[in-house]
Order: sequence, then structure tokens, then C-alpha cells
Amino acid sequence: MTRGFFAHGIQNLTPVESYKLCGEGAVIIDVRESYLNNFKMFGVDNVCYLPFSKLDKSFSDLPHDLPLIFADAVGLKSREAVLVMISHGYKNVYNMAGGIVDWERDGLPVTTEIGNRLTGSCMCQLKPREGIRRRAAGDRKK
Repeated sequence: MTRGFFAHGIQNLTPVESYKLCGEGAVIIDVRESYLNNFKMFGVDNVCYLPFSKLDKSFSDLPHDLPLIFADAVGLKSREAVLVMISHGYKNVYNMAGGIVDWERDGLPVTTEIGNRLTGSCMCQLKPREGIRRRAAGDRKK
């Protein structure tokens, strides 16, 4: 059965197709770096968090016998991850086009960790929001 759409050497799935495939045993491999996936996460049981920066060293830990759907925020690094996996001989790999942004837009389940929200005026200054408040409160008590 053909799923999704083929573009630039990669088989892509929509978030809805990805969700349905998870119901059939596929695993979502979330390749966002840890500071990006702490707040909103894919709300399915079969998710593996493997930052793209660690993929080249840890790809062999991923199953060969299950469909693997690579995802990130919008589908860019996950596309690169699929290319890495293909270069290592994996065949049943997909890119989730649109990532968690389109996943959430499509009304699919998302889990949020409110305590892990980030704050900062730009990406280079992101810090855990709750941690900053606790430190500030602790500093005032001294």
C-alpha cells in the first residue's frame, strides 16, 4: 500500500497518516534537540526521542522490523534523518511533513509538560521558565 507522497527521494506522510500508521505499530522518532521537545510532545505511546545530533551514533538501536516515522517541529531535520537512515540501509522510513506543528493543527494528541516551558527573548537565550522563578524566589530568601 502506498502511503503519503514521494518528494526529493523521501517518502512523506501527513500527520494524520502518521497517526494512523502508529496505530498499526509504527514508531515516531522525534529528532528535535532536547531543548525543543520539552514542552509539546507527540501524544502517542510509541515515540522515541533521539535528537538529530545523536542519530549517526545511535541509529543502529532503532528497529529494522517496524515502520519508522521521523518527525521534528516542521519536517526539515526529520527529512535529513530519513536520508541518514536510508544511507544506513533502512527501508521502511518516512518523514512526517509538517512535524508537530501540523500534528497539533490537525487536532492530533499532544502532551504538554507545563513545568518544562521555556522563556527567553530569542532562541539563544531560552531557559526553563519555572526554573528561573524558583531560583529567583530562592535568592530572595537568602
